[in-house]
Amino acid sequence: MRVLITGGAGFLGSALANHLVRERHRVWVLDDLSAGDPASLHKDVSFTRGDVRDIPRLWTLLKGMDCVYHLAARVSVPESILYPVEYNDVNVGGTVSLMTAARDAGIKRVVFTSSGTVYGEQKEQPIKETARPNPRNPYAVTKIAAEHYLSAMGALYGIETVILRIFNAYGPGQAAPPSHAPVIPQFVRQALGGGSVVIFGNGEQTRDFVYVDDVVQALIAAATAQAQGLIINIGAGREVSVKGLVRGLEEILGRRVPSLFSTTQDGGVSRMRADISLAQRVLDFTPQVTIKEGLEMMVAHYQRLLKEETTRRAK
Repeated sequence: MRVLITGGAGFLGSALANHLVRERHRVWVLDDLSAGDPASLHKDVSFTRGDVRDIPRLWTLLKGMDCVYHLAARVSVPESILYPVEYNDVNVGGTVSLMTAARDAGIKRVVFTSSGTVYGEQKEQPIKETARPNPRNPYAVTKIAAEHYLSAMGALYGIETVILRIFNAYGPGQAAPPSHAPVIPQFVRQALGGGSVVIFGNGEQTRDFVYVDDVVQALIAAATAQAQGLIINIGAGREVSVKGLVRGLEEILGRRVPSLFSTTQDGGVSRMRADISLAQRVLDFTPQVTIKEGLEMMVAHYQRLLKEETTRRAK
């Protein structure tokens, strides 16, 4: 296939691009580098720096593409609370721009990465795609709005659309910035550095953590599966508490990881577990990596990074 990935230099996008290239597909990436790194891309990926809202640039890139993966977005929940205008502009406006350009370029299929955060607090677990969204922050609202634009414009313009609501994806290469870092890379880095991990709320809240390689397999399947018009959950189908993550790290490291509890920020929704039965039926999706295996790979990854950093300093 000839594939364009918007936001393709980011965590998920680069993993997808590199996997597709290794399977001998031709891959183009558009990324503004607000969060991505072109150094993470395989040498055979064609990279263009640009904004997903730039329709003329999109026209140039979209010609002849078999499928478009739309991953370009601002993705930090806490940041979205501070900057809702920017999040709406990029996440919603970028989706409208992409679909407009896709219409003009004759694109047949667009695969969109939405988020499990759109569900918010739900009484019934695991969460099915039929659950009524209950977004609790601007980021989640932008994802719901983008979903509606994608579905409506796809139906109007004859573009097949597939929406994947991805739960808590993690894996090597995931950024861990000083503020608002995703929980798993943050905990692993703190634990390996001998520090304490900070838990917001009581730590009993659960999330569905899904390893990056499993997400990539779902994305690849969505390009060709009989899934047009569908919204599909992508998760591990298991829930793990924040305290459970700490216990898992302690088991891997063979020592206690000190935990500090903070009341300055709540822990978010109480439970999150994806019902992945639709993904299993439509995408033949079966997660392969357990949370224990994923944590082990994350620990090994950051241990290598710390060793490389120590070696550079020694020189």
